[in-house]
Formats: sequence, C-alpha cells, structure tokens
Amino acid sequence: MQRLPGACWPWACCWRGPGAQAEQKHTFEIRDGQFRYDGQPTQIHAGEMHYARVPQQYWRHRLRMLKAMGLNTVATYVFWNYHHPAPGVWDFKTGSHNLAEFLKTAQEEGLFVILRPGPYACAEWEFGGYPWWLQQNKNLVIRANNQPFLDSCRGYLRRLAGQVKGYQVSQGGPIIMTQVENEFGSYVSQRPDIPLAEHRQYNAAIKQSLVDAGFEGPFFTSDGAMLFEGGALPGVLPTANGEGNVDNLKKAVNQYHGNQGPYMVAEFYPGWLDHWGEPFTRISPEQTTKQAETYLKNGVNFNMYMAHGGTNFGFTAGANYNEEHEIQPDITSYDYNAPISEAGWATPKYTALREVLTRYVKYPVPAVPAPLPVRALPPIALSKAVDLFDLKKDIKPVTNDAPLSFEALGQGHGYVLYSKRFTQPTQGKLQVKGLRDYATVYVNGKRVGELNRQQTQYGLDVQIPFNGTLELLVENMGRINYGADIVHNTKGIISPVIINGFEITGDWSMYKLPFEQVPDLAKYTAKNKVGKPTLYTAAFTVTQPADVFLDMRGWGKGIVFVNGHHLGRYWKVGPQQTLYLPGCWLNKGQNEVVILEQQNDVLHTELKTADKPILEDLQ
Repeated sequence: MQRLPGACWPWACCWRGPGAQAEQKHTFEIRDGQFRYDGQPTQIHAGEMHYARVPQQYWRHRLRMLKAMGLNTVATYVFWNYHHPAPGVWDFKTGSHNLAEFLKTAQEEGLFVILRPGPYACAEWEFGGYPWWLQQNKNLVIRANNQPFLDSCRGYLRRLAGQVKGYQVSQGGPIIMTQVENEFGSYVSQRPDIPLAEHRQYNAAIKQSLVDAGFEGPFFTSDGAMLFEGGALPGVLPTANGEGNVDNLKKAVNQYHGNQGPYMVAEFYPGWLDHWGEPFTRISPEQTTKQAETYLKNGVNFNMYMAHGGTNFGFTAGANYNEEHEIQPDITSYDYNAPISEAGWATPKYTALREVLTRYVKYPVPAVPAPLPVRALPPIALSKAVDLFDLKKDIKPVTNDAPLSFEALGQGHGYVLYSKRFTQPTQGKLQVKGLRDYATVYVNGKRVGELNRQQTQYGLDVQIPFNGTLELLVENMGRINYGADIVHNTKGIISPVIINGFEITGDWSMYKLPFEQVPDLAKYTAKNKVGKPTLYTAAFTVTQPADVFLDMRGWGKGIVFVNGHHLGRYWKVGPQQTLYLPGCWLNKGQNEVVILEQQNDVLHTELKTADKPILEDLQ
C-alpha cells in the first residue's frame, strides 16, 4: 500500500473520524505547509453534496455512500436564497432546510465538513444563491463593494453563523474549513470595468464579515489556478478549481501562500453540468480515476465536485449563457454524471474510484450501503384537466400602462400571464426583445406560437381582431448563476412589447402564477383543449413506497407536484426526459399528482413511470 506524503500513520490507523468523540473539542489548522487535525498531518479527500438537493430522509444514506467510496469529508454550499426566500422570512428548520441536522448527521457518520457559505455560490443554482428580491433595492449592487449589498451579506452571515458556529471543530463539531466568497477571481476577470482595488475591498469585506459573525476558519478561497490574482486574500489558503497539473497547482499556491502548501483542488470534476437543449455531458471512469490517482500519489488534497449531485427541485435550477448571451437554463436533474447518481446509486465511476482510494488511504473504508428500493408504477390515469386560464377569476391582476417585470410585481419565480385587450384590429410582427425567458403566445385564447430567449426567438406574426386579446404566459427559466451577467437578472417582460415598430401601451393586466404551492383544482370545471395551458391531476395508490421516475416523454413543457412536493421542470427538448420522485415523498396508500402542461399539444390521459432515469434523449 502506497504511503501518502506527510501522513502520520500511527494516528491515521486508529483515527475514527470527527464523529467518534463528538463531545471533545478539536483543532484543525494549517501549519508547516500541511492540514493538521489535533496537531497531526491530515489529507482531505472530500466529496461535494448539497443538502438542499437531497431529501432530508436520504441524507444519511448519501453520506454513507460518500464514506464508502473512500472519502473522509463532505463539502457543501449554503444557498442564501434557500434559507431566506423573502424579506423577513428565514427557514433553517423545515425538511432539507435544517442545516444543523445535516451537520450533525455528517458528524455521526464520521465525516469532516467543509462549509461553503458564499454569499455567492454559483453551483448551477438559481441566481447563484442570491435572493431574487435584493434586486428590488435600486441602490444595491450585486457582488460589489457596495454598502447596501455588504449590509445584506452581513445580515445573512450572522443568521447563518447562529445556526452553525457551534458545529465548528473547535466546539467539537465537524466543520474544519470555511470558504470565503466563491470563484471571485473568475468574476474579477470578467469585470475589468471595476478597478481591481474595488474588487479586493469587497472580497476582504466578505472575509471580515465571516470573522465578525463567528466563523473561525481556517479560511480558503477557490479559483482557477490562473485567476488567483483577483480572488486570493492575504492569510487565506488559495485552492485551485479544476487544476489537473500538480506542478501548476503548486506554482500558483506557492505564489500566494508563502511558498508552501497545503495544496488542494477544491473542485475536482468527475462530471459536469447540463443545460436544456444540449447533449448530456459524460466523463469516463478511466479519466476520473487517472486524475484521482495523480492527486493521491502527490499528496494533493481534493474535493470532488460533485460526488453526489441530487436534484434541482422546484424552481431552484439556475442558468448560464453563451458567447452570444443566449441563456442556457440548467436541467432539473443535477445528476452531474457524478460517481453517486441522482437517485443515490453506485455507478461504475463510483466503483472505480473506490478501488483507487482504498489502495491509498490509511483509514478504514466501510462497505457500500445497499441501494434504496426503486420500482416503476402502473400507468397513472389522469382524472381531471383544468384550463389554466380559468384560474384568472380568482387572481386580482396588477394593471399598468406597460408590462412589469416579475421583480416589480413582487414575484420571484414561476409564471406571469400578461394580458392586453385591443380596441382596434392589429396585425404584424410582435417583438418582445426583453423576454425573460420563455412564453407561449395567445390571441383570443388560441395559441399562435412561442417565444424563447434560449434560441433568441423574440418575435412572431400576430393577427388580433377588433376587441381581441393578446396574452403571453411567461416563465422564469432560472436566473443566471455565473459570470458578469449575474447583475442583469430580472425576469418576465423587461422591455416594451412592440408590434410593427409601435410600442403597445395602456391597460396591461398581469396575473401572478408563482406556483409556490400546488393549486387546489377541486373548485374548477374540468376543461381541456389542445394548445391551452392545462393543469392535469390524478390520485394514485402506492402499496410500497419506493423511488420512481416520472416518464415525461410525449409531454411538452411544464412542472410537476406530487403530494405537494415540487419535483421541478420538464421539457421535451431534453436531454432529460424523466423526473426523479423520491420514495420518501410517497405515501403508502393514496397519493396525488398535479401537472402544469404549458404547451398541451396533445390531450393527455395517463402518466407513465419508469425505474431508470432518461437523461440523454436530446430532441
């Protein structure tokens, strides 16, 4: 068995993990170019897993999967907007929001924790973790040395510290390191319009806010190796994301950390992210294990991003953008081609990595947990369909001379129906260049086409009769989570609606459809028409709850709720064609499903399920 550089084997052989004696206080520090736990040299072999992307009931199983792969640490982002969904509203207690319980569980499973609190996270998460409503303050500048923004960040970090500072290693907890900001050097490189001194003042202010809130460190930053100039901080360990060349890693770290280690890759990518309408990305087990062995041979500490990805439930998926500034919305699955699949299965990549890690590490590697049960259900007969437009009678519209953005309407996510009645017949080219992000367009209730920011499809021909109505059902497909455009993240219709070059103003009615909860359809008349946005519902019986995948092939575009749980978006363009339904969200006996189908090109009578995901069917 090969020796890890710098390891103290007598200690390593008897080490039982940070949860072995939870009542004892410990130390974790950077000294003499090494990580040291209770004074002993320690190698960090971490795997990223986000508690917000996994049902709380499955946390322990997934953590055991990480440990059985040969890892000794779990890393997680904290998403500010997950815990602070609205001004004055905080949630650190319900379900998967219970961060303290996650930390406790990780410690019980003998894992260290690396905490990545942001305030910026990226992570293909909506708005990179920022609360959408920050944008309502016109004096606030996102991710900048701006007092209103820094004040907001401080408030968040104080709240977070109140939940987690007792779980730091000095208090006998599992948290050994805390990250400052995230990939800030990358952002600096994309914002040359801001003086470097301003960027550095902001980054230093975030670090000071962490200290003031009660975070003890050690602290680290996380950037590409060639981007340390913009992201590194004095006295803070720089780590290099995605750096496979050990010489380059050491060269970069030495330059900004006193010519010594420890050397760490805070994001080692065994998989990659995926967008709607683009091929699913795969990285081979051979490529991943070769890189892992390079790190292990050279004593490089690492964090696999992701070891287990999970799911972008609800409206939590973010978006990127390409060189043409076309949006690239992230798919609902965050499988990430990670070693542990979306449903918690051990993949061939997992098995290969476990074999390599077991050969190098000196702590015991437990057996792989049994997979959770999974089974397909009989086809679910849909019992009722309701025209979405019928919900308008119970919604008081907001009226304005011109369309308003989601933010101006006080809405973060979901849909808004923009409606305008015409007193004169109008025809020609409809243009909505400020569409954010997708819309189906109706004239007198009949669908006449769709607009799509992803494909820069901002116009179509319309013919509106006398006393006719133009309506646009607009969906927020996820706020941008990475890059300079993160500061331009309002949703809905954010510029004038134009027909034949004329701005359409006067008496726009806007119906808010946030779908924060599943709608009650009992009071609405059954109605279903091709081309109309439709809500389908059904009750179904489960004899033995187990994980299942909803097969959305044949459907168009929409969202799904099961027993009130928002499973996320589906879209026929792929590559994802199934939605993961955790068995812990099913009841033994009666269950309910509600589907919002926006396109409704065909009338649906049943919902099929599967026992395997379909993530690579690009239409």
